[in-house]
Amino acid sequence: MGKVKIKKSDVWIDMTPMSDVMTLLLTFFMLTSTFIKNEPVRVNVPGTVSETKVPETNTLSITVSPEKVNGKATGNGMVFLGMSNAAQLGQMLDDMLPGTDALQKNVFESEAQFGVPLSAMKTYLSLDQAQRSEILQGNNPKIKAGIPLDSIDGGMSEFQQWVTAALVANTDVQLVIKSDKDTPYKTVKKVMNELQDMGESHYYMATQLDGGKVLSARSYIENMGGE
Repeated sequence: MGKVKIKKSDVWIDMTPMSDVMTLLLTFFMLTSTFIKNEPVRVNVPGTVSETKVPETNTLSITVSPEKVNGKATGNGMVFLGMSNAAQLGQMLDDMLPGTDALQKNVFESEAQFGVPLSAMKTYLSLDQAQRSEILQGNNPKIKAGIPLDSIDGGMSEFQQWVTAALVANTDVQLVIKSDKDTPYKTVKKVMNELQDMGESHYYMATQLDGGKVLSARSYIENMGGE
């Protein structure tokens, strides 16, 4: 008996609905995503057992990094600020440095971080991005990196003035301190004292969850009879 030949037919699947779904998903993620600005100064925050989530929006970030000259630590720290809201960042600049031209203001609003003395701010904003990053990383001897913490004629320091400008621009802004694990404690303590003098005692300390420390803490609690 001969074999029965089965007629083969091409299988066709309409992918139009799938394309529509992919387009909708892509549009959704593009509209809801928050783009992170490049940070010239990055810190390696210390590990912790705390699982408290630090807010990512509506924040004034205070970055404290070790000061280095020619690649060697000086034993001091540098302070940088960053505002999550660009419009409020521009308002801060207007308060601190009236008369800044539109081009410099646009540059300032696009920065993820800033941190030079106020006297050098206009010169800093006139440079290109590569030169500005070089300054913030402490690789330009002409402009010293970091916002000064020393008081001016017995009054507020430039750091306190910038924080005040941020609080004026946004009364609900959350303060977040990000300190490198190698930053001298005296600089971090100075920042805390400056905030305390302003009556700002509520702020977040940015850290990263350390799995080893979490296990050690849980083991210690269990051995002590806790829960």
